[in-house]
Amino acid sequence: MARIPVLARRPAWAARLGAGIAVLALLALTGCGADDAAAGDPDAPATPGTAAALTVRDPWVKVADSGMTAAFGTLVNGSDAPVTVVGATTPVSPMELHEMAMQDGAMVMRAKPDGITVPAGGSHVLEPGGDHLMLMALSQPVRAGDEVEITLTLGDGRTVGFTALAKPFAGAQESYAPGHGGDPSPSPHAG
Repeated sequence: MARIPVLARRPAWAARLGAGIAVLALLALTGCGADDAAAGDPDAPATPGTAAALTVRDPWVKVADSGMTAAFGTLVNGSDAPVTVVGATTPVSPMELHEMAMQDGAMVMRAKPDGITVPAGGSHVLEPGGDHLMLMALSQPVRAGDEVEITLTLGDGRTVGFTALAKPFAGAQESYAPGHGGDPSPSPHAG
């Protein structure tokens, strides 16, 4: 009588269960599956706090001893749907999303209450004289070479964290004067 291997005598459902467990173990080892929303899987549920398809390229912050300053970079949307940034935070200051716009013939800086929308598969530049992330009241100086942690909040509740390098910049001659952020009449400044 020939010897039959033990596996050959298992019922078919047990073999499928074993194969399923092996696949799940492989997915856990490779890091697949758990964060598909961040990887751009449109069918995956959004999980608050996970990294989104939005990234920030070349982020930097203008140095300042006190008062206000701003963060810049390029927001890149790697997904097939628009992404809206609705807020920003940092441990060194309260923050607002700002824009430069013409008002009554003058260039003014003002809050963007509807956020900053980055088109599907596109990018949006944050730059001096344009849209930027405003640090409203520094709790400590931001010196050249400092690394400032910033977290963006997206319209769906997810967050994206990044580190911006502080550097001196005088190119746009922007003046971040205290008092303009909450003031209903935005203060003009050179763009």
